[in-house]
Amino acid sequence: MPKISQALSLRFAAPLVAAATLLLATVQTNAQEPIKIGFGMALTGPLAANGKMSLVAMQVWEDDINAKGGLLGRPVKLVYYDDQSSPSQVPSIYAKLLDIDKVDLIVSGYASTQVAAAMPVAMQRNKLFVSLFATGVNERFNYPKYFSMIPNGPTPKPAFTRGFFKVAEVQNPKPQTIALAYADAEFGQNACEGARENAKTSGFKVVYDKSYPPATADFTPIVRAIQAANPDLLVICSYPIDTVGMIRAMKEVDFRPKMWGGAMVGLQATVFKAQLGPLLNGIVNFETWLPTKSMEFPGSLDLLKKYQARAKAAGTDPLGYYMPVWAYAYLQVLGDAIAATKSLNDDVLADYIRKTAFSTVVGDVKFGKDGEWDEERTLAAQFQNITSNNPDDFRDLKTEVIIYPPKFKSGEVIYPYEKAITK
Repeated sequence: MPKISQALSLRFAAPLVAAATLLLATVQTNAQEPIKIGFGMALTGPLAANGKMSLVAMQVWEDDINAKGGLLGRPVKLVYYDDQSSPSQVPSIYAKLLDIDKVDLIVSGYASTQVAAAMPVAMQRNKLFVSLFATGVNERFNYPKYFSMIPNGPTPKPAFTRGFFKVAEVQNPKPQTIALAYADAEFGQNACEGARENAKTSGFKVVYDKSYPPATADFTPIVRAIQAANPDLLVICSYPIDTVGMIRAMKEVDFRPKMWGGAMVGLQATVFKAQLGPLLNGIVNFETWLPTKSMEFPGSLDLLKKYQARAKAAGTDPLGYYMPVWAYAYLQVLGDAIAATKSLNDDVLADYIRKTAFSTVVGDVKFGKDGEWDEERTLAAQFQNITSNNPDDFRDLKTEVIIYPPKFKSGEVIYPYEKAITK
C-alpha cells in the first residue's frame, strides 16, 4: 500500500477506534449502573414499627436479587427516606427521588395515608406505582398503573372486618347489635365504611357509630359512651397507638361485649403484642399472614429466617409475622415484571403486571379492578391463652389462631369474650 494511503487510513481509523472504545466503555458503565427503586418509609413516628420491619424485608429482597446477578444485568439499589409517619412529608420525598436521585422506579411506603399522599405525584409523573398495605386508595384516583399489595380483594373496604362478621353471625344465639368506633383518618374511615356494609349484610343493628380524632390520648370517655349503648359487638378501626389506648381503656372500664376487635392496626406487630400481653385475650382482629402450615407458601419461611437474623441489629420486630412477607412480595412482583419484559418502562411494566399471575412468598397474586387483588384473602384471628408479656410467647401460634376463612383455620373461636378472658 502506498505510504499516502496508509497515512490516510490511519488518520481515519484512529477516530473510529476511539469512538468505538468510548461507546464500549459507555455501554459497560451503563450496564453496571444500578437500577434504582425509590420510596419513602415510616422509620420514625407511630407507623415505624411496621415501616421498619418492611424495610428489613425489602433489603433482604435486594440482597437476594443481587446475589443472583441483579436485573437486566445490573445491580439493584433501594433509595429511601424516612417519611416520619407523616403524610405531609410524602410528596416532597417522591419529588426528590424522581428529580434529584433520578430513580428508575418508585414503590410506596407503608400505610394508606402515605400511599394516598404519594398518588398525585405518581400520577403526574405517569409512574407505575405498587403500594404496600393501602385500603381502597385507588377507588377515588382510578389510576391504571396502580397495584396494591394487600389481600383485600376486589372490595377492599369490607375485607378488613368481613371475617369478624362471618364468625359473629353464626354464633348461637346470634348477636343483634353492634358499635363502630374509628380513627378519623384514611384507614379508619375506609375500614369503618366497610364495617357498616358488613353490619348491614349480617343483619346487625348499629347502635353507636362515631369517629375520634387521630391525636386522641384518653380513650376512656369513648369506651364509656360505647358501653352506655350496650352493644353485643364492637368493631374498632384504629392505628397502632390508638389501638393500644382503646384496649387499655376497655380493661379500665371493664367493658365486656360478646365479641370485639375488627380492624385494629398494630396488633400484628410483636412490640404491641408484648406490650399488651394478656389484655389481648379474646380479641378478634384482622390478620394477613401467619406462619401456619396452611400458609407456608414457597420461600416464605426462608424469608422469615433471613429477616429474623437481621431483626435485632435493625432494632425491629423480632418475629416479623406481619409486614416482611408483604414487603418482600411487592418487590417480587416488580422484579419479576422487569425480568420478564426486559424493560424499565412504566407503561410496559404496568401492562405486564395487569395481566400476569405472580408466584410470591404470600402465595399466588393476581391483580384485578383498581389494581386490587382479584380474590380476597384477609384473615380473622383471635388471641387466646396469653399468660405473659414475653415476646417469645408469641412464637407459639396457639396464642393467635386463625378462625376465618375455613381454608386457613388453625383453631376455633372462644365465644363470648367473657370466656376467653376467664379461661
